[in-house]
Amino acid sequence: MENPEEAEVDIDSLIDEMDYIPGHFHLEMNLNFEPCSPVNFRGRDMKLKRDSLMYELELESGSQQFAVRNLLGVFSFHLEEMEQAKEIFLSISQEDPDNLNAWANLAYVYDRLDSEQEEADCTKKLAHLMGLGSKDESQGDPRLRAARCLAEQGYANGFDIGLVDEEDRMEKLTAGLMLYDKALVYGQQIPLEEKRSWYLTMATLYIRLDGILMNKGNDEQKRLPSFNRTLALLRQVTKSSNSHYRALAWCYLGMLLERKETFSTTPMGIHDCGYSGTGPLDCFGKIRIKLYLRDLERAKMGLGGMPDRKNLTRAKEDLESVVKVCPCLKTYLDIGQVYYYMGVDAMQELFPVDETALDNALEFFAKAMEFDLGDTLPEIQLLRGKCLRLKNEESNAIGCFKRAIELDDVGSTYTESFRCLMETLLILFSQKRVNAEMLMQEVELWVKKAEEKYPKQRVRQELRLVCRNHTTEVIELSKAMVTRGNTELVKMLFETIKTDFSKPKLNERSLSF
Repeated sequence: MENPEEAEVDIDSLIDEMDYIPGHFHLEMNLNFEPCSPVNFRGRDMKLKRDSLMYELELESGSQQFAVRNLLGVFSFHLEEMEQAKEIFLSISQEDPDNLNAWANLAYVYDRLDSEQEEADCTKKLAHLMGLGSKDESQGDPRLRAARCLAEQGYANGFDIGLVDEEDRMEKLTAGLMLYDKALVYGQQIPLEEKRSWYLTMATLYIRLDGILMNKGNDEQKRLPSFNRTLALLRQVTKSSNSHYRALAWCYLGMLLERKETFSTTPMGIHDCGYSGTGPLDCFGKIRIKLYLRDLERAKMGLGGMPDRKNLTRAKEDLESVVKVCPCLKTYLDIGQVYYYMGVDAMQELFPVDETALDNALEFFAKAMEFDLGDTLPEIQLLRGKCLRLKNEESNAIGCFKRAIELDDVGSTYTESFRCLMETLLILFSQKRVNAEMLMQEVELWVKKAEEKYPKQRVRQELRLVCRNHTTEVIELSKAMVTRGNTELVKMLFETIKTDFSKPKLNERSLSF
């Protein structure tokens, strides 16, 4: 009988040689780390990601579906749904008995459930599939199994949670691409059609990475290598026998054609990619919204002309097509945001230009809130409040802004809800719809709550903007507070006005959703 200790040494040696470990629970993803955010926010983020994965699963029929299902099991595990996680990994191991990640993940779940025998059986099966633990050769090629294992892990990196900034997002996307590159090295003999499914995911990661680089203002020399590799990957996918993959590839190529305008020179071969405009895609709408908001912020800073509203029109068309086949929370939020910006003056959002668009925005936000997690997202409350304020429903808008602040993560820098709340309160004060006493109480309360939620400097930045734009109301409020002997807040307001803070960045909360 084989000595278990010798088998363990062999497994460790092979892992060192192959530079990979099966399973998802050891990956350096925020998902696997101790949470730094409140448990309810972490759970909300995981459920949102899981909803996105369920949509992805509906579109997958080949081996890529096991990458999706393995990750669904991981989310179930972290949501303390152990039995569901176990069932997911068991079903994969039955349908795809060579799936290394499924056996490793299942062993991890059995360990948590204190099922020692089942855990040992999974470990033995895993060792056999890796070519260890038995003198008999395991059927099939262990390198092919390793390739699929690495590809599934690379896929998982694109669905991590708790990414706090663009550097963090770049790190996770790069880690995912590196795992795919390793998978391609191990799976040189893998069927071409399976590789093409990997190429498609790699292309989406590269596109997201390029979007970050573009927003950071990186020059073409830094973007060009990955840009051209994305083109090469997508050209391979357009030859796929899978019609869904082909349609996605053409859509991504079309998006890249639009991005070529950000280069001073055209990347080699981009002019003949063969884009035929096949089918709109969710990512199209997201990119168009982001481009519009980026150009809008530049215009407000005096660094460019007015943003092209065609981006909004095209985003609306794209997302309306998506919502017909995927009426989910994420899509309703995206299209509601598009309608909001179509309904307001670009430079002065306090002025409506299309009330029908605002009504449509509120309708889509209402549909989004019908989902289980819809009333837990601060971005929906913020956008609803902004729409209601424009429709002269200030009292309801105030309720939305307050709810958005309450739902925000501690340490968040998305402070626009606080600014909107202060502005709306001052507007009601100027219209004699709120008296000085009530206004003073509200301002004191929500400044305190904001300082408990957001970085203090961000709160002062927002107050500075409010004071600049509503100087008359702030002076009247200050007089009332001095009369009542409340000088502490008055002092803070005037210190805020004198301090030269930089302008807060554009709120892109829903873009990272």
